[in-house]
Amino acid sequence: MAPHPIIQAIIDFSAGAMGGTACVLSGQPFDTAKVKMQTFPTLYRGFIHCFTSTFRQVGLRGLYKGTSPALIANISENAVLFLSYGLCQDVIRFVSSMEKGAHLSDIQKACAGSLASIFSSMALCPSELVKCRLQAMHEMEASGKIAIGQKSTVWTVVKTVLKTDGPLGFYQGLTSTIVREIPGYFCFFGAYELCRTKFAQYKGTDKDSIGILPLMFSGGFGGACLWLTVYPIDCVKSRIQVYSLAGRQEGFMKTFMGVIRTEGFTALYSGLTPTMIRTFPANGALFLAYELSRKFMMDTAGY
Repeated sequence: MAPHPIIQAIIDFSAGAMGGTACVLSGQPFDTAKVKMQTFPTLYRGFIHCFTSTFRQVGLRGLYKGTSPALIANISENAVLFLSYGLCQDVIRFVSSMEKGAHLSDIQKACAGSLASIFSSMALCPSELVKCRLQAMHEMEASGKIAIGQKSTVWTVVKTVLKTDGPLGFYQGLTSTIVREIPGYFCFFGAYELCRTKFAQYKGTDKDSIGILPLMFSGGFGGACLWLTVYPIDCVKSRIQVYSLAGRQEGFMKTFMGVIRTEGFTALYSGLTPTMIRTFPANGALFLAYELSRKFMMDTAGY
């Protein structure tokens, strides 16, 4: 028996929140290194240099800078993403003239994930802006873009945004976030579902019974495909959100072309190494937490 739509929405929302929490806790130091290298590529020779420099200058807490907004960002993004993912699957069935609850192909699920990402972008952008600014605050001060000695807490960043740009200031970088999410989550869900399908075929079972390690590998593979596809867009988004701390920042296309013209195309891939290292444990944990918590809640509800 299919669950009531409201019950299904609550389960998807809650499971997505669980997944978002697992994702942040398992990968935050690598995300911090990624943002620092994206926004200040000339300061660091590579991932190890960035990692050790941050640890030496600020300590371990420097690698976990922005964890609170990262948790808010990932919990809100993944809760809305997986809630919308379930609803968007119904939209795909409607558009494809399929019966409600009919099985979707991997490509159709990828389309549903891509559509769902539009809604999750709206939830993600404000908290990710705060996270990125906190993560790159030390470099902004060191480069002279902002005054030295500013308090760097979640609340001070929020107050600064509200004071200088108003509530809409939290949506600086929204265009690049949406441009990143739509193709990114097509690859994310498409690769995840395709990988699960291949594991299920190989093991002669259904996709829900492939086991923990294949499930985590599928999540990591999906994350790797996402980042390889959209990494330059994410780099532009990070720059817009961090540099806007020092004043009004140019839009997506002007920032994108400015980076290519002054630093070269390779600058758009600064920080890719920690991102790829992070993607398998973080996205593996995300889907493991999502699938297991969703299954537990469905079983508890009697579905």
